[in-house]
Amino acid sequence: MRYVLGGLVAAISAFVIMALIVANAVFGWTRTAIAPSGDAQAFVSAASEYMNMENRGNAVMMLLEDGAIVGEYSVAKGEKVDRHTHFQLASLSKWVSAWGVMTLVEAGKLDLDAPVARYLSRWSLPSSDFDHDKVTIRRLLSHTAGLTDGLGYSGFSADEAIQSLEESLTQARDKPDYTDGRVRVGIEPGTVYNYSGGGFTLLQLVIEEVSGQSFNSYMREKVLIPLGMERSTYVLSEDNDNLAQFFDENGQIAPHYRYTALAAASLYAPALDIVRFLQAHAVGPNGEPVGRNILSPETLEIMRMPMGYSFGFEVYGVGVGLYGTDKAGEYIIGHDGSNRPAIGTTARINPSTGDGIIILATGHRNLATKIAGEWGVWKTGKPDIGLIFNEILGTIKLALVIGLIVFISILILWLRRPVKKVSG
Repeated sequence: MRYVLGGLVAAISAFVIMALIVANAVFGWTRTAIAPSGDAQAFVSAASEYMNMENRGNAVMMLLEDGAIVGEYSVAKGEKVDRHTHFQLASLSKWVSAWGVMTLVEAGKLDLDAPVARYLSRWSLPSSDFDHDKVTIRRLLSHTAGLTDGLGYSGFSADEAIQSLEESLTQARDKPDYTDGRVRVGIEPGTVYNYSGGGFTLLQLVIEEVSGQSFNSYMREKVLIPLGMERSTYVLSEDNDNLAQFFDENGQIAPHYRYTALAAASLYAPALDIVRFLQAHAVGPNGEPVGRNILSPETLEIMRMPMGYSFGFEVYGVGVGLYGTDKAGEYIIGHDGSNRPAIGTTARINPSTGDGIIILATGHRNLATKIAGEWGVWKTGKPDIGLIFNEILGTIKLALVIGLIVFISILILWLRRPVKKVSG
């Protein structure tokens, strides 16, 4: 009985300690901001110090307050980068691509809740055990359509032929080893959030089928150029001489990869163009409307509606990530991107205030997410979803180690405690 009671006390104590460690990481009870609240220059200084310390390639950061640029910083191991340098944005591309889908919704050419099959003639989802009529535009945009491709695209090197859109949807040749790479329905649509790059490749096809244009042509005509993002493109021209050098995680110069999956991974843009994109989510300095007459404020409200949930957290809306709420309960929205050789990007905006941050980097997959997470703490006093998910694995490992130490220590103390002998 003594051993049983000792083990029970030790286990309960260890569990409580582990739960407190994980809860602290999630709720940020002991976390402090890297700069005083409201001091933008102090934040830029602290963030730039971290960028200098962690940089393995190059990075650009821009900070917005009330929609205006109030700070920026760039660092480069090789060729200089600045607000005009093109970076490849990885999955940050999806947020911009979602605007293209929503322009067709506003034009009455797409129904958010219609089966995607209604708009397809060049390719169709392979047969499955599920009802494909439930694979809708809204669910594809929110990663809740039940697709199990697991993409993530790795891209094609300069000496590789790029797949056609239809070939990629059938079996992406540039899939990471740990993914299936086939765009198919493997989960009941509408039941769970399951991140799917293939869903956005399917939406890329939808845009081409419905518009009758190439994806890049449509996006430049209807979204990028009207927003003032004239230098942004999903297909980089051969004569572009202002592309950021690519670096791997070891800080070595790395190759540039190209993509079939343009909507999911291949937007090239300078930081200044992404500033204009973020600014379009809030009222402009001269009364310019939210959405800048490209999308309506009502459509942007729809995009912020929670659709995807992970571990109980609201993580995704309709084409945009949800990074928690500010002190007034308003969502901070945005998107991160991470890809090989070591691309890391992020853009976040609080539409109710116009405050935002952009970090575009190569050579470090997590640098952008880390700094943007610290921006979230600085703004709201609590860690955002990106920071929590970025740190949670390490936190759980730490909690398990400490929990094990606590368990063993308490068990030993319990078993060594003196036991009164009962005389009689």
